[in-house]
Amino acid sequence: MPNKPFDRTYRRGSEILRGKLIPKDSSTARLLKAEQSSDWLHMDPWRVLRIQSEFVDGFDALADLGPAVSIFGSARVAEDSPFYRDAEQMGELIARRGIAVITGGGPGIMEAGNRGAALTGGTSVGLGIELPHEQGINDYVNLGMTFRYFFVRKTMFVKYSSGIIVCPGGFGTLDETFEILTLVQTHKVDKKPVVLFGSAYWQGLFDWLNGPVKENGMISGVDPQLVTITDDPEEAVGVATRAISK
Repeated sequence: MPNKPFDRTYRRGSEILRGKLIPKDSSTARLLKAEQSSDWLHMDPWRVLRIQSEFVDGFDALADLGPAVSIFGSARVAEDSPFYRDAEQMGELIARRGIAVITGGGPGIMEAGNRGAALTGGTSVGLGIELPHEQGINDYVNLGMTFRYFFVRKTMFVKYSSGIIVCPGGFGTLDETFEILTLVQTHKVDKKPVVLFGSAYWQGLFDWLNGPVKENGMISGVDPQLVTITDDPEEAVGVATRAISK
C-alpha cells in the first residue's frame, strides 16, 4: 500500500489543513499574542466588523423611535434665512403631530428642523457623519448618533422615515434625495412621500428632468411625479406625514 502523502491533519474551524499548510500555532495563540503592529485595524476584514457594529448601534438606537419624518437640507443656511425659519416651522408642525423629526444633526436646515421639534417637546433625532470639518451634533437634538460611513447613515434615514422633506441644499442633499427616489422607483422600499420645499429653488432641476432627461428616454413620464413641490410648510408636513397611520 503506497505511503500517504500527509501524515497529519489539522482542523482550523471549518478548514482542514495538511502538510506545509499546517500552522505553527493555533488560532487562540494568535488571538492572544501581543501585537507589534496595529496595521490590521486598517484592513478590510476589520472594516467589515466596524460597519456591522454601526448598523447594530443604529438599529438599537432607533428601533423604538416610532413614526418619523426626515428633513434634509444644507448645513450652510444661516439662522436669519427664510429657509431656516420654514424648516423650524416644519419641525414644530411634525412634532405637534406626535411624530419624530430626523435630520443629519448638523447646522443650518438640519438645526432648524431639530429646533422646531425640540422646542415643541418632540423627539428630535440627529444622525451625524464623521467629516474632516464636522461641527458636531447641534444643540437641539435629544437623540443623536455619529456615523463613520455615509451608506450606514443613509440606511437609517430610509429605514426609519415614513416621509421626507427636502429643503434647499447642495451635493449632500441631492445625494440623499436621489437615493430615496431611486429606491422608491425601483421598488426596493415602499413608496414614501417626498416633498421638495422651495419651488423656485427646485424648479430648474425638474425643468431639466422633464426636458432633456425625459426627451432622451432616460426616465419615464411618471418619474417626476414621485415628488411634491411646494412653498407651504403646512402642505409639506401634510404630504410627508400622510403615510403615517393615526
